[in-house]
Amino acid sequence: MKRLDWYIIKKFIGTYIFAILLIISISIVFDFNENMAKFANNHAPWRAIIFDYYANFIPYFANLFSPLFVFIAVIFFTSKLAGNSEVIAMLASGTSFRRLLRPYMLSAALIAGINFFLGAYVIPGGNIVRQNFETLYKNKKKQTSASNVALQVGPGIVASIQQYDNNSKRGYGFALYKFEQKKLVSQMTANVIQYDTISDSRYHWKATNYKIRTLKGLREKIETGAEIDTMIMMEPMDLVYSKGQQEQFTSPELLRYISKQQERGSTNVVQYEVEYHKRIATSFASFILTIIGASLSARKRKGGMGLALGIGLALSFTYILLQTVSATFAIQANMPPMLAAWLPNLLFIVIAYFCYRQAPN
Repeated sequence: MKRLDWYIIKKFIGTYIFAILLIISISIVFDFNENMAKFANNHAPWRAIIFDYYANFIPYFANLFSPLFVFIAVIFFTSKLAGNSEVIAMLASGTSFRRLLRPYMLSAALIAGINFFLGAYVIPGGNIVRQNFETLYKNKKKQTSASNVALQVGPGIVASIQQYDNNSKRGYGFALYKFEQKKLVSQMTANVIQYDTISDSRYHWKATNYKIRTLKGLREKIETGAEIDTMIMMEPMDLVYSKGQQEQFTSPELLRYISKQQERGSTNVVQYEVEYHKRIATSFASFILTIIGASLSARKRKGGMGLALGIGLALSFTYILLQTVSATFAIQANMPPMLAAWLPNLLFIVIAYFCYRQAPN
């Protein structure tokens, strides 16, 4: 680490933080102006607005648009260095453009590491609080019921519920089938099934007006009762999906949930897989956009940074648009989730390589 490296790193990180503070401040003003009437009509307390909503709004959107902030920061301070002939002096002293990029990549690595840690482990908890606030005070209704649900809850065990209400954690028309070698060996039915939210253990359900049929060859044993406690390997989150639910899971929780749903034969896990891979791909994008930004703005131009900033912003918004479009294709057109998450990076790697090759000229 030379003096040159520390100089560029301080410029990079300082400009990045300044860009975040500036753009997020503007976003908060516009968001509050847009939602002020909803907050007032729904009697949202100021404490909840500040600590439940905006305290989680800021890290969520700062992390979401981090590639944009990285791009803007690189172009802004590098264009200023080029305008002051500092880049020319660095190159004239024998420093190669490749060597010049070292502090840029170190800064990008620091930002990418922080973004991944926040997005994978910290921000999901805040998303739960923020989305609950939106449900209460912004009239964003969550999906709270499901009908005709069937899922595999264990090897050879299938559960079905005719109607489920997530508010009361209660299901109606429940049936549980157990198969051995593709033959039905037992069946449990219940008029009502209630999830025990205060139990110390998970998967604890209480069945009301139940009937259990046990089949052994040609014999059949029937047991009935008013109420029974049972362990069934399913939870309310397995029955009802609400928009943005995948953002509430940490990355290890996402992996466990995806694995569990795939074992059950569920196909409704694409958005979870896209979210998992997108967190990694978005962090990696810091390196790609840093190379593009530095390559575009390192040349001294007559008229300042206007052209480089315009091209940079266009590429940044193109990247964000590609992220959204590819995620939609993964869900709607059966595109592989990993490919959907990494497609913008794969395309921009080509652009980064072209810019890097042209920059020394």
